[in-house]
Amino acid sequence: MLLEMKSVSAGYGRIAAVRDISIRVPEGKIVTIIGANGAGKTTTLRAMSGMLPITQGEITFDGKRIDGMPASKVVAHGIAHVPEGRRIFPDMTVEENLRTGAFLRKDKEGVERDLASVFTRFPRLRERRRQRAQTMSGGEQQMLAIGRALMSKPRLMLMDEPSMGLAPVIVEEIARIIEEINAEGLSVVLVEQNAELALELADHAYVLETGRCALEGPAGELHDNEHVRAAYLGI
Repeated sequence: MLLEMKSVSAGYGRIAAVRDISIRVPEGKIVTIIGANGAGKTTTLRAMSGMLPITQGEITFDGKRIDGMPASKVVAHGIAHVPEGRRIFPDMTVEENLRTGAFLRKDKEGVERDLASVFTRFPRLRERRRQRAQTMSGGEQQMLAIGRALMSKPRLMLMDEPSMGLAPVIVEEIARIIEEINAEGLSVVLVEQNAELALELADHAYVLETGRCALEGPAGELHDNEHVRAAYLGI
């Protein structure tokens, strides 16, 4: 198992946002976490990436405990986080943003190869490499956020609401990119309000409700679950 959360609780101050949740992410798979606003999805990703300390349980990555590590060390172990709202550096150029993703890497030749690979995958980023990031469209900024995460050379990518606020045609493009990077061997944990999209892309799914894991199973089975269809798919 590549990543495993065991009976994890985490929150903000005295407020517990997630309680006693357990999530498993197999190597090479897409795992999605769906749920209503405030269910604890973003908190779960923040705990996985070391951005939020846990108050109970443990998190292992490739068999090693990572809970308690600072976020920079979690990145160095091979976990990249594409946060909600993209969080690019607006006054930096596209290329400067991408290079920040490789900040911890020492293999200069490898960094240049991966930069070229990102530009091949995202031709619009190559076209705008000298452009300030804040001048780009929402879809281009989302591609930049994904490209920046790829520059850390991760084994696992955490993606928080990558389709948020994007036009349908751009959502389709982001979905294609997620499928492509997964097909190349990158494992993905996907948090999405668009539950239909998430369940189409994922191999396995978890449903969070008020900070607890209410359901889990193969994504196709959860797509056909009556509760999921009524609560999250509008069917």
